[in-house]
Amino acid sequence: MVSGTGLDALARLSEERVDHRFKGLPPDADGMTVGELAAQRRNLFTGGFTTPVLALSAERLEHNLRLMETYAARHGLAFAPHGKTSMAPQLFRRQIEHGAWGITLAVPHQVRVARAFGVRRVFLANELVDAAALRWIAAEQDADPEFRFLCYVDSVRGVELMDAALEGAARPVDVVVELSAGDGARTGVRTEAECAAVADAVAGARALRLAGVAGYEGEVPDADPERVRAWLRRLVSLAADFDEAGRFAGLDEIVVSAGGSAWFDAVADVFAEIPGLSAPVLKLLRSGAYVSHDDGHYRRLTPFNRVPEEGALEPAFRLWAQVVSRPSPEQAFLNAGKRDAAHDLDLPSAQVVRRDGTEQPAAGITVTGLSDQHAWLRTTGEPGLEVGDWVGLGLSHPCTSFDKWELIPVAEADGTVVDYIRTFF
Repeated sequence: MVSGTGLDALARLSEERVDHRFKGLPPDADGMTVGELAAQRRNLFTGGFTTPVLALSAERLEHNLRLMETYAARHGLAFAPHGKTSMAPQLFRRQIEHGAWGITLAVPHQVRVARAFGVRRVFLANELVDAAALRWIAAEQDADPEFRFLCYVDSVRGVELMDAALEGAARPVDVVVELSAGDGARTGVRTEAECAAVADAVAGARALRLAGVAGYEGEVPDADPERVRAWLRRLVSLAADFDEAGRFAGLDEIVVSAGGSAWFDAVADVFAEIPGLSAPVLKLLRSGAYVSHDDGHYRRLTPFNRVPEEGALEPAFRLWAQVVSRPSPEQAFLNAGKRDAAHDLDLPSAQVVRRDGTEQPAAGITVTGLSDQHAWLRTTGEPGLEVGDWVGLGLSHPCTSFDKWELIPVAEADGTVVDYIRTFF
């Protein structure tokens, strides 16, 4: 659900002027609005775009949106995709149009972006104890009765800080107790007894309301299907125990939430086992990387590898760079580096070579390293790689791919650019 003012804000993105801020866009487009440039439907390869340039596949983006919409519906899951992946309000809107309950975010700045573009349901998958941010959340809730906000709590001290900062708020802030994924994992309450103590603190707070339980199974130590499912069953049991103790009295729905991009099949299986509680259960999945998928980390880890009958995500990113140096038959350099390509999980992978309008597989070409503005290639000589060739790179880790580009062309398979995605990191 996106508000009318949010739709207006999205429309205004097309009025932004193209200039030097946006890497890879045609220099002769300076001064045009983004909408005017999009209307020209320029070709990514012949329309004046400069390398390096990151592009999203229009067809693969739509495929991924549809696939996760279908998957969530098939398994009876509400879906709040993690918006920190893209920080792109245009994609938030498309995710919501494809059935998303709302958007998950991680820090207050991201919530401000979502609210500026009209997102009315936000799950903050993090603890929030910043007094200024909490006062802003309270003001947003007071101003918009349709704004639904939830966040984690994992300590009595955190509950006390939240309650103090929210004094005088007209509506309580909904919180979910975060169950830790295990010893040495990230945030979250370590034991069920401590979970109960945090829940008791919420019950005693004037400005908070306990809405459910949540956590992130991606942090389970030495994760495998058995360990992940065991932790998810702990989460479900915690919800049932809280409900039996009357902690959710008066709620219209009880939130039980988990689900990154590596184990959502396990989430679907275990959440299907949630028993009847005193109110309907909002089974909230939060996977985010699916929207663009990738050619590395998530391609290896996606649950669709385990359940191929349910479909397959498609990598939608391609970074185009140009060969600028070929000092030997075994070495070449591209004009894209750490400033342009995600490299925190895997190096980019060379996929295709483009010359004179023709593409061929990038056989025998390996990215061996990145400098700030160069990719180091090792070659076997077979492709006949030449200075001036365009090389299409696959990327690993969507989150750190999006955040290097402020305006990303969306291109159809023939290279026609049909849209531009604005990010806000």
